[in-house]
Amino acid sequence: MEVHEDSSSVILPDGELGTTTPSLRFSKTCLKNVFSVILLFIYLLLMAVAVFLVYQTISDFREKLKHPVMSVTYKEVSLYDAPGIAFYPGKAQLLSCKHHYYDHIPPLVNPGQPGDIECTTQRINYTDPFTNQTMKYALVVQGPRDVKKRELVFLQFHLNETDQDFSAIDYLLFSSFQEFVSSPEKAKFMKDCESSYSSWKFSGGFRTWVKMSLVKTKEEDGSETVEFKQETSVVNYIDQRTKPGSDQLFFVVFEWKDPFIQTVQDIITANPWNMIALLCGIFLALFKAADFAKLSVKWMIKIRRRHLKRTRQVTNHIS
Repeated sequence: MEVHEDSSSVILPDGELGTTTPSLRFSKTCLKNVFSVILLFIYLLLMAVAVFLVYQTISDFREKLKHPVMSVTYKEVSLYDAPGIAFYPGKAQLLSCKHHYYDHIPPLVNPGQPGDIECTTQRINYTDPFTNQTMKYALVVQGPRDVKKRELVFLQFHLNETDQDFSAIDYLLFSSFQEFVSSPEKAKFMKDCESSYSSWKFSGGFRTWVKMSLVKTKEEDGSETVEFKQETSVVNYIDQRTKPGSDQLFFVVFEWKDPFIQTVQDIITANPWNMIALLCGIFLALFKAADFAKLSVKWMIKIRRRHLKRTRQVTNHIS
């Protein structure tokens, strides 16, 4: 009897150990499953973020294509291509035209009287480009070139009588006097200039000082347009003639403002190679995450099968 009781007392702890060991294994398996599920959710979150980044990248690229950025560059020159200055004097007469340097204009000698014309000029008649009926007379003068020496062109006009309340002379600027001279159809050239460029005025009884700056604009098709910007200062002329009559004197000065040519063009900041590289990185991360998720699922299934197998073995052992 005592031996039987001892044998039963030895078997009892073995039974208790057999019941506790599967529970410990189950808890470890459960933790592993929970950890795998957490990793799976992290993968899904990363995938959602990656999809959002792809959408945002494509949207930004399309937006930059629609809205290019304006770029402004400056090129310094010592000599400009001499511009053409087209005057429409009407009944006014050109008295003098001279080139001066370093912003120095000597005192007037015999104002109102014909003087030296040292400028290159050409006269031309053409039809008005807007009406095609009215004839227009233009006096084209070669403008200044040497911006380093601050070259300027000083012109004096004279108008005997006018039946208008206000007297003024119209003028327009175009980019190259040489192009006008070498053009076989000067009338058509002036019509195109008048259609493309704006015209300005300077009044009688004043000295109008015009400082020019050149702006080039590059279009999307590769063509280039030229525009003049002006800063104008006006000084009253004190007529000291002994017998000033009803005539009007016009004085105008043309000079380059600075040696910088401004170039304006639209630049598309969207770089397709950057977008392609970013998308490749995102898709590569997605594929890596997908492989990791696949391995995690396989690992979960394997652990689940192992757990079920052990559970069946324990059940069979107990039974």
